[in-house]
Amino acid sequence: MIDVKLAASDPDRLKRALESRGLQTGIVDEMAAFDQKRKKLVQENDELKRLRNEQSKQVGFLKSKGEDASGLMAKTKEMGERIAAIDQELDQIKSKLDSIALTIPNLPEDDVPYGKTEAENVHVKTVGQPRSFDFEPKGHWDLGDALDVLDNTRAAKLSGARFNVFKGKLASLQRALISYMIDMHTKEHGFKEIFAPVLVLDKTCLGTGQLPKFAQDMYKIEGEDMYLISTNEITLVNMHQGEILKASELPIRYTGFALCFRKEAGAAGRDTRGLIRVHQFEKVEMVTFCKPEESGKELQHLIDSAGAILEGLGLPYRLSLMCTGDMSGFSAAKSYDLEVWMPSYNAYVEVSSCSNCTDFQARRAQIRFKEGQGEGTKFVHTLNGSGLAIGRTMAAIMENYQEKDGSIRIPDALRSYLGFEFIDGSTR
Repeated sequence: MIDVKLAASDPDRLKRALESRGLQTGIVDEMAAFDQKRKKLVQENDELKRLRNEQSKQVGFLKSKGEDASGLMAKTKEMGERIAAIDQELDQIKSKLDSIALTIPNLPEDDVPYGKTEAENVHVKTVGQPRSFDFEPKGHWDLGDALDVLDNTRAAKLSGARFNVFKGKLASLQRALISYMIDMHTKEHGFKEIFAPVLVLDKTCLGTGQLPKFAQDMYKIEGEDMYLISTNEITLVNMHQGEILKASELPIRYTGFALCFRKEAGAAGRDTRGLIRVHQFEKVEMVTFCKPEESGKELQHLIDSAGAILEGLGLPYRLSLMCTGDMSGFSAAKSYDLEVWMPSYNAYVEVSSCSNCTDFQARRAQIRFKEGQGEGTKFVHTLNGSGLAIGRTMAAIMENYQEKDGSIRIPDALRSYLGFEFIDGSTR
């Protein structure tokens, strides 16, 4: 959540930030008007409390002398009633300001390029070269079907469109990828593994910014204030919801695997085949809590950690800095996408997004840190990154490692997890 004081203290900055993300700015004026009203009420309240205290002393003085204080007591009572009414009105204004603030995305950092579409993203680097095939490469959906390891027909029978069933060696590949990623992040990159629930309270989704903005894309449990997570960023960030951390503990780095669920409400007709855009998907996530001055360094650590997975698997990828209009994360102040080469698309496809959310999520989830005894608290900075999306990484392996005979070669990094070198027509 943004600092609501910005609407009054720096409305132009807030308006520019909203415009850069393609949003309307009228909401800033609405917030400023509420804040102005709040200030007037606070002033009136403070003055009334001062007068009430003075009159209370006078009432005590008159009573001590045996004189009539009823008139003054009546006025004091009226002041108390007005103070109570103002307190109630102030609570309503605070609630309204907070409700508005919850709908406003994070402000882009100053060095985020201005732009409206992905065409205005800034290319940072490309790692590896796409493979040159001496045959016509197939899409992963056709490879999986021909090898009888990806069963979309039975998945549709079980659950409808945009679901998959993995069979045999492809199911083993999924499990191996999860283990490989978690092992890399915990043993090489300094993260602690967390396994958390996939059903969470609505306040948990509010803390990371999925609610109220993305409610239409999340699966809600009927009759309960609970949701299936759309990303395990939700659970990992909210591990410290409402806590005050010690500065000496920071940075805290978590990684974890989870099933995630999205309705993909705006994806009608897009990526209808295969593993790219589905309702249920698997992801290994990375989350960091740090001091504000360390968040730039920690963002680079997330990027390097995600990139190390792709490089270890021998998959070509490119890194791009997202422009203001293409930052998909509501909570992000700065985002980089890592996109893996997908031969069937003849294009790069996002497999990880690494973001610095500054203090945006920490304000919503009330996560602070304290330097030491007698010192005040500050909001931490939170960062997150996919490390990586399992289904999309599987698809990239299937397509980039396919052989002319239709089999799929296993990357060297995964062979010790699997005990076989090819996904082919044979059973394990």
